[in-house]
Amino acid sequence: MSPLPSTLPATVRTRVRAAVRRPSRLTPEEKAGRSLLLRLLSLLLQYPDAELAEGRAELRAAVRDLPAAPAAEHLARFTDWFAAQEPEALERHYVETFDLRRRSSLYLTYYLHGDTRRRGMALLTLNQCYRAAGWETQRGELPDHLPVVLEFASLAGPGAGEAPLRRHRRGLELIHRALTDSDSPYRHVLAALLALLPPPTDADRAAVSRLVAEGPPNEDVGLGPYGSYGGGAFAPPGTFAPPAAAPPTCVPPAPTSRVEGPR
Repeated sequence: MSPLPSTLPATVRTRVRAAVRRPSRLTPEEKAGRSLLLRLLSLLLQYPDAELAEGRAELRAAVRDLPAAPAAEHLARFTDWFAAQEPEALERHYVETFDLRRRSSLYLTYYLHGDTRRRGMALLTLNQCYRAAGWETQRGELPDHLPVVLEFASLAGPGAGEAPLRRHRRGLELIHRALTDSDSPYRHVLAALLALLPPPTDADRAAVSRLVAEGPPNEDVGLGPYGSYGGGAFAPPGTFAPPAAAPPTCVPPAPTSRVEGPR
């Protein structure tokens, strides 16, 4: 995370650092502000349908009313662009950015498990996490879709609610890199989100670089070609990484050839 501007009042800088490093110790007012910020992030990363496009002015005003902080500054840059675009252009850019480019997909478990059966297990675990908190997704999206994860975080609070975001920080970093490389204004939304999370460690940076070079697993069964990465090396500590399937306990006998007698 880059240093906070020295021009910010000391009290604001203290509150921003608290939001990044110690979210569980926030005051009720700070928790409410963080929840609003996460909800705005969730909305801005959804497909810009007609309803969302109609609310662009309100979203821009809500972002402008946020307290001064790095995340708010990033969102202000995005909503300035968002409010100035034609609805058709917004839809086209969203599809090209998130639906047609795997490097900037918004499905977080893809970066850890790729297109393998382990991803299905991770999705099930995430869905169970939501249900345990008394929350069910309503949009029909997969539970690892970033807007869904952000909505859960905004409702469940900075502790358990933000745990999926912290565990997938490396995937979020990769999305931000991809959006920056393509010069998409959505890079500001990801930058705002990353500003709320703990700064990356050296292990985080190394894991992201490895994923950039190797890519996620893309086989339907097994992760052999990806070595330790498939075993969870890309995952930060505490992230769910299902074990590999056990070998069969017995092997059925080979079928015998059928010999027909004389007719």
